[in-house]
Amino acid sequence: MSLRLATFNVENLMRRFDFSGYRNQLNADRALSLFEIKDEAQYRLLEQARTLSMADDTRQLSALAIADTRADIICLQEVDDIDALKAFEYGYLFKMIGSGYRQKYVSTGNDSRGIDVAVMMKEETAHGQPIEFVRMTSHATVTFEEMGLATPGLEALGFQPFERIFRRDCLEIDLRVGGLPLTLYVLHLKSQQGVRPNVPGRDGAMPLRIAEATAARRIIEARFGKDHAAGKRWAICGDLNDYRERVLIGGDRYAGYEFRPVGEEQSALNVLLGDGFAVNVMERRPEIDRWTLYHTRGPQERHLCQLDYILLSPSLAETNGKAVPDIIRRGQPYRTPFPPGQEVERYPRVGWDRPKASDHCPIAITLDLR
Repeated sequence: MSLRLATFNVENLMRRFDFSGYRNQLNADRALSLFEIKDEAQYRLLEQARTLSMADDTRQLSALAIADTRADIICLQEVDDIDALKAFEYGYLFKMIGSGYRQKYVSTGNDSRGIDVAVMMKEETAHGQPIEFVRMTSHATVTFEEMGLATPGLEALGFQPFERIFRRDCLEIDLRVGGLPLTLYVLHLKSQQGVRPNVPGRDGAMPLRIAEATAARRIIEARFGKDHAAGKRWAICGDLNDYRERVLIGGDRYAGYEFRPVGEEQSALNVLLGDGFAVNVMERRPEIDRWTLYHTRGPQERHLCQLDYILLSPSLAETNGKAVPDIIRRGQPYRTPFPPGQEVERYPRVGWDRPKASDHCPIAITLDLR
């Protein structure tokens, strides 16, 4: 019996307009910065028009990427709320795949922008096995103190023992697929925007991501134990905002690009992978072909990396020893440089930078449950 499982950071699936750019230039869209805007009222009108003009193309591309996962269950990040998810599924996905993801679940997490994690599921797998929802458990309210993570180091960064650990949530979804239990943990860890002055983004936010990963591990261990016994079917899905390796990019599109894989010693992923607690099945792909995101701050800082993960329990990974994830990259903008042999045909209307399906690529894997 097989199940197709996917995860996708859909990038700001919002129902609300963001007008904060009027007072904070860091939040302002670059198109509006080209124009002289006399007051906030005019800014709001222009921002609404800009957002609406881009939304349809963007969400068509997002839906195409989801359709290409062929997933029975897909975990999502950066979803506004259940109404946004319903509107997207009915208005866009339905036109591509018909009556599919009828079961939808969204947690209310702690993100300051209101972006949450979510899960969409079909009522049965492609092979006709029923997918039954059992329960949903949010861990958004757990604190550093409750998880034994109230350390002097974190307090020095401004995180008090009584504060919540997860920037969004660690959403626990219990299912039965064809009668067999499966538990999903949907995560979206702290971004690589720093929390420490004068420390680069990834390193600056590293202590918090490590705390989140540690808390997630302790939640899973409290449920399933610390051993690797057979029959324990769980998976961690989501945008973990960190990597243990990346592909550095040199050159340019005129002279040609150069791609060089490098490893990273420190990573929040080490908490989940370092001692075999979970298995990153993406490592079954070639090292240069594991990336799900293109990062750039201009020609001096460019790399490809994996930020999106389906981490399997050791038992589930062993049962699926030959399963290799697929990465759907057709929604990537044309500015993304692809290593040789990885080029894909983009979806219609994909732009140089936007519109695009998302800044992230969906990943999907077919799992044998037995």
